[in-house]
Amino acid sequence: MADRLFKKNQLLELEIIDLAFGGVGIAKIPTEQGDFTVFVQNTIPGQIVEAQIQKAARRYAECRLVKVLKPSPQEVSMPYQPIPGAPYATWPLDLQMASKKKNTIELFKRIGKVENAEQILDEFIQSPEQWHYRNKMEYSFSVIRFDEAEEKEVDDFALGFKHRGTWWCVENLDKDSGMFDAAFENALREIREWCIQSGLPAWLPPKRRGFFRFLVVRKSFSSNEILMNLVTTDDNIELFDRKGFCDRLKSLLGDRLAGIIHTINNDEGDRVDPLNGSTELVYGKSKIVEEINGLKFEISMQSFFQTNPKSAERLYNKVLDYADVDGSDDGTVILDLFCGTGTIAQLMAKRSKRKIVGVDIVASAIEDAKKNAERNGIHDIDFHAADVGKFLLEYPDYQGKIHTLVLDPPRGGIAPKTLRKVMALGAKRIVYVSCNPSTQARDTEMLREQGYELKKWSLVDQFPNTSHIESVALFER
Repeated sequence: MADRLFKKNQLLELEIIDLAFGGVGIAKIPTEQGDFTVFVQNTIPGQIVEAQIQKAARRYAECRLVKVLKPSPQEVSMPYQPIPGAPYATWPLDLQMASKKKNTIELFKRIGKVENAEQILDEFIQSPEQWHYRNKMEYSFSVIRFDEAEEKEVDDFALGFKHRGTWWCVENLDKDSGMFDAAFENALREIREWCIQSGLPAWLPPKRRGFFRFLVVRKSFSSNEILMNLVTTDDNIELFDRKGFCDRLKSLLGDRLAGIIHTINNDEGDRVDPLNGSTELVYGKSKIVEEINGLKFEISMQSFFQTNPKSAERLYNKVLDYADVDGSDDGTVILDLFCGTGTIAQLMAKRSKRKIVGVDIVASAIEDAKKNAERNGIHDIDFHAADVGKFLLEYPDYQGKIHTLVLDPPRGGIAPKTLRKVMALGAKRIVYVSCNPSTQARDTEMLREQGYELKKWSLVDQFPNTSHIESVALFER
């Protein structure tokens, strides 16, 4: 029986023959009962890999990638340090995009029951840059380092990225990864050396102790400034030379260094923002300003903001196109739900003759949205910090007056109960922006049942060299 042949934690050597949505490689193992299917995340067709079974069923298994034994014939060399977060960096961009397009179309057909998904696909929007496009990066400290040459864990001070499949082990980043700011990442090695010389230890994840935990960095493409957040515990903090740390960073980054924030996080959980801790600005300013489509947005370390701003401009232009913002003022409104810091809402308000209303449950994001709108001289716009579902019940005056709903929900999609409330408002059209097309495809079926037809949709490749793809869909009643 197939379920007796393959067990959890078993190691398999596999050839990846195809790719499913979300960057899941597919391999087949012949058995007496027929082919046994194996799924391995972050792999490329043509690779020979070693993978470990995480979940074994009768006819298939889900695995984690342990290592690539032989590269795919499709792979090419690249001048940057490979990192776990960019598994397709060696896969030509045209092949990446073709795979994302094919797999997302199949997803909409299978989950969303959109038989004509390919015919109504408006366009595939490419990121303006394949490299150095990210405006935020999170680096981890650990005293357990993964040695690439030896292919084993060693006791050492590490600063870089978590080794794939682990939460305790970090790969040093010794040079530019091609994903974030080249000058900063080339300086990371010297930042690591300064931390080592301080004599304070990196975090020891299994024991939940140590001093240095995370280094989070944000970049403004419009000003070329860097904002940093050093996250440590308070263990022996009196030995930490905070001024010396700031001086070292100033010497490495010069005028580009906008500010340094120091966060104390003693929580056992593996997250940057502490449940119980403190945050202090120790140098410069706590926010940077980014510009998108002529509007300026002030961004803090905690603000949600599009990670690839240049590509986000193209995504937003598609949203404005679908939202029909150039239509005449007929007394209706455009409602931007899950509006975050109000980027889409402000871009619509800049062009639309209709009233724009933004709603988000995160109060700090709404405060940023109001300040950004004031900075940009946009006044005919309202922002409300409220739960989307409850907000809609509290404002029945919008019934029959909503021309367009713009939805940009979190990765998990929209809760069915909330989606029903959204549809009950009777908007003529819904523009649904999704960073997870699988949940969007799921919601497409419910929208269709309530009379909303998917008229057209576009894909936006915001994250080259990864499996991620974003989708903008237009539904009309």
